Amino acid sequence: MKWLDYTLQRERIKRVRPYLESGSRVLDIGCADGALFRFYDQRLAGGVGIDMDPVPAGDGKYTYVQGSFPSSLPPGRQFDLVSALAVVEHIPESQQDAFAAACYGSLRGGGRVVVTVPSARVDTILHALKAVHVVDGMADGQHYGFDPTKAIGMFERAGFELERHSHFQLGLNNLFVFRKPAEGRA
Repeated sequence: MKWLDYTLQRERIKRVRPYLESGSRVLDIGCADGALFRFYDQRLAGGVGIDMDPVPAGDGKYTYVQGSFPSSLPPGRQFDLVSALAVVEHIPESQQDAFAAACYGSLRGGGRVVVTVPSARVDTILHALKAVHVVDGMADGQHYGFDPTKAIGMFERAGFELERHSHFQLGLNNLFVFRKPAEGRA
């Protein structure tokens, strides 16, 4: 990753902070190099990071899994927060509802999913920045023209309640926060 990639990554990670209670256990889907865990290490009780690309070695507090979510996730774990930062737009439409349902199943009652999704305009910008070698950015062909507003229905169909939707980075990025009802889904 290049400097701008890291800068964009840090900006997304900062959006998680207001929803991260001290002592939380976090599932970071699309964990990359484990930056979220390094950024919030003092606040976390532990977590699992999962990514399709190579992942760091675990250290006892954090477990890293190279693979896809949810099929590669170690069974039986419940988390206080699930983060999926710049991930949902990579999921084929036919798998989006299953992804949201798996997030639901991974959370304790009252837990949250924090999702960032770039505006559809970002693809054009990223292609231009990649062409001039300013960012490594996404792998070509991994975005599916995802409309960020579709994230709301995707997670609500799984049983989540939308807690927040806002924009950041000059409106080019969307933040969604969904909460699992405290008593769980009937």
